[in-house]
Amino acid sequence: MSLTFFEHPILNSPYAYPARHWELDADGQPTNALIESRRRSDLITPVPKAKKRKTSKVQVELDLGADDAGLSTAEQKYDPTPIINELRGYVDTWRALPSPQQWQVTPETARLLQHWRHHTFQNQRPFFCQIEAVETAIWLTEVAPKLGAAGKKFRDHLAGANAMSNPDLFRIALKLATGAGKTTVMAMLIAWQTVNAVRHSGSKQFTRGFLIVAPGLTIKDRLRVLLPQDPESYYVSREIVPGDMLGDIKRAVIVITNYHAFKLREILDVTAAGRALLQGRGAPLQTLETEGEMIKRVMPELMGIKNVLVINDEAHHCYRAKPKEAEADIEDLKGDEKDEAKKNNEAARLWISGIEAVKRKLGVPTVFDLSATPFFLRGSGYAEGTLFPWTMCDFSLMDAIECGIVKLPRVPVADNITGADAPKFRNLWDHIGKRMPRKGVRNAGKLDPLALPTELYTALEALYGHYAKIFDSWLAQGIEVPPVFIVVCNNTATSKLVYDYVSGFERTNDTGGSTLENGRLKLFRNYDEHGRKLSRPRTLLIDSEQLESGEALDPASATSKSTPSSVSAAKSWNAPAIALQPTSSPMPICCAR
Repeated sequence: MSLTFFEHPILNSPYAYPARHWELDADGQPTNALIESRRRSDLITPVPKAKKRKTSKVQVELDLGADDAGLSTAEQKYDPTPIINELRGYVDTWRALPSPQQWQVTPETARLLQHWRHHTFQNQRPFFCQIEAVETAIWLTEVAPKLGAAGKKFRDHLAGANAMSNPDLFRIALKLATGAGKTTVMAMLIAWQTVNAVRHSGSKQFTRGFLIVAPGLTIKDRLRVLLPQDPESYYVSREIVPGDMLGDIKRAVIVITNYHAFKLREILDVTAAGRALLQGRGAPLQTLETEGEMIKRVMPELMGIKNVLVINDEAHHCYRAKPKEAEADIEDLKGDEKDEAKKNNEAARLWISGIEAVKRKLGVPTVFDLSATPFFLRGSGYAEGTLFPWTMCDFSLMDAIECGIVKLPRVPVADNITGADAPKFRNLWDHIGKRMPRKGVRNAGKLDPLALPTELYTALEALYGHYAKIFDSWLAQGIEVPPVFIVVCNNTATSKLVYDYVSGFERTNDTGGSTLENGRLKLFRNYDEHGRKLSRPRTLLIDSEQLESGEALDPASATSKSTPSSVSAAKSWNAPAIALQPTSSPMPICCAR
């Protein structure tokens, strides 16, 4: 009996080189053909094609020279995967060298590599993809400069890619699928740099000062494990370094912050009239803190350290938009999409400007970007979904699925809608988008959870049918924690409607009373058979934007400000379903855990 992807998606160990993969067709769908080699890095980006518009001759010229496909052609297409695959080959060959003396790295780096690859870990052993990401950073930093033209090619590529998009910074992006453990990679990078900096104090290659920048409160809180003094520090709990190196790690100076902290604050509280009086006929009154004052406020611990290594978490939020092209892109958008693009660009500008300020004051030799999706966002002036050209390592979602590291996303497979010329579930949003609410829940008016498009109801029912089978099988095997069903929506209005449809809601009638409309998906109902609300709801409504803002959460949510993630919330709450509203999803997606 031949294997199929959906029946047996896992082919490789998460701790070993991924030697097999499932073949994908041109649309990124499994063909069920098994290939006895590692999957190559390739771009399969399910985003809308860039709209055509008139471009100048300057825009169509290639930007990175004859050796590269160009960062900005007429369609602004750029594919750095060939150089990712080439670099992967060099790292593979280097990894296979039998003797540490052949690795051309410091003795401390060699010791760490041997530890990560061969140590018998008591708890969480590093995944292959985590070690490979750090190996890539080590190879580019320590090995490439010693290899002549072969190593220079990759450094030159990075220099060119950054010159076009980040002229004041030297960035290296490491792409790892969500769930592959980026925090562990950060800890390994910090350990590598710190141990070498402490034991080679005169070296300019290494530092013990680190600035870790996160996009929100929940991620920032999760990164506390990178602090050597934290009770759950990864260096101890996950044995990131040998015991005799823990003393070196304690000398690391690490600041974890949100990019929002880079915004210059008002230091003079003055009214408009007072401002005019103080200014008189002189130069405009300066009431904002200086860059130096901002740095002293955000990272005082780093003030005495020359050269700080920056690590960006969820780094796709950090980029320098192309002004003219971005303005034209945004003008093509409407409503919420236009507002979101403007918001993304403003956040990205603040983030990257803050790091540039740190470089001017303290020095930043390298920025490591970690993200599952290091792509330019809509409205950035680049084609949406264009991979950051400084990406040098790629462990994709398919790789993570085939190694058994992450959840397997599912889509409805039984299209029960009659009269359709083609199945609608695969591209559900194309069929229902214009009939879905576009405003936030507070401004969306009176919406009816039972008046959503039939296609959406049918998709939910199809996925729920599969979930119910898994739920019953887990129950029969005595597994106490239920599988988690996640519904990802495009805005707060949609997520509230789906939440009410799934879990139940009370409808106000003309007389001022209310009538219960119980949840249409039985296992996810928040009311019992007598119409009483459950003390512990089965379905949670989580607004991810509200979580990141740090404001008080909607009473319908069962999480708190300190909740590290929606899935963790469901696990601790023992809830089988979540209605989750992120800030950047174009269509509802469901997945079972």
